[in-house]
Amino acid sequence: MKKNMIGIDIGGTKCVVSYGISENDKLQIIDKHRFATTTVKKTTDNILSEVKKIMKKHDLTSSNTEAAGISCGGPLDSRKGIVMSPPNLPGWNNIPIVKIVEEKTGIKTAIQNDANACALAEWKFGAGKGTQNMVFLTFGTGLGSGLILNGQLYSGTNDNAGEIGHLRLSEFGPVGYGKAGSFEGFASGGGIAQLAKMKIREKLQMGESVEWCPEEKLESITAKVVAEAANQGDKLAKNIFDLSSSYLGRGLALIIDILNPEMIVIGSIYARNEKIIRPVMIKAIEKEALLLARNVCNIKPAELGEQIGDYAALSVAANII
Repeated sequence: MKKNMIGIDIGGTKCVVSYGISENDKLQIIDKHRFATTTVKKTTDNILSEVKKIMKKHDLTSSNTEAAGISCGGPLDSRKGIVMSPPNLPGWNNIPIVKIVEEKTGIKTAIQNDANACALAEWKFGAGKGTQNMVFLTFGTGLGSGLILNGQLYSGTNDNAGEIGHLRLSEFGPVGYGKAGSFEGFASGGGIAQLAKMKIREKLQMGESVEWCPEEKLESITAKVVAEAANQGDKLAKNIFDLSSSYLGRGLALIIDILNPEMIVIGSIYARNEKIIRPVMIKAIEKEALLLARNVCNIKPAELGEQIGDYAALSVAANII
């Protein structure tokens, strides 16, 4: 049976209101409207205005629209539907966004933080379809995650479950999540850039040059630049990715031992560079994780790719139907 849904993605610089139709395990995105994120009042007014526009355009009403889902950076209270001062949304202090949307549209609405929303997207419509126990890792600029346990999203006592990026894997190392040597420090775009700066600076101080990163570009180095060099066979770039991949494997081993998932889905940097990351990652998992647990855990790249943001908010809606 086809079900109409509204998605609302609230980002630090832009918002997206989308209309999608779900049927079984498929989601079709019919339309979406983008607009800038500004002040709280202007942004909430724009959200309501764009929802109204998209519903009118497609003959949607509160009676033929099953649900609305909101994806937003945390912290937030998903049970009360409140956004609680996210760092990328200044002024959004205890905003009851779910109540605001429900009262103005008459549509049942739910909210999840962006990592949980992406986990729902990959579980319902991507690589994790059909699983009961799945862990999703963003592996983008940072390292967020979402947990699907026993066939449902697990967000913890106060929406803080799955903050695996904060785990410390080493006393020393790149800083991520406010902690040196953290999982996010080693396994994120920001962390890989920090590793690259350190390794390249070592070379430069020894009088060696690095063809793909001259000294004047060192401070602006990105994980993408390192990945391009590694995929072309550069030894230094490959060593940087090997270090990140090894710690990725160590972190995943902890997840495998604690949660015993049947699948771990990893997005962004992993999905784009699986060929150079996977061998070292698997080696670390084989060294660290329990045999019986690792034997039943399949590690896959995310399937939704650049579309995951569009799917995320609609997947929050799909989760409450």
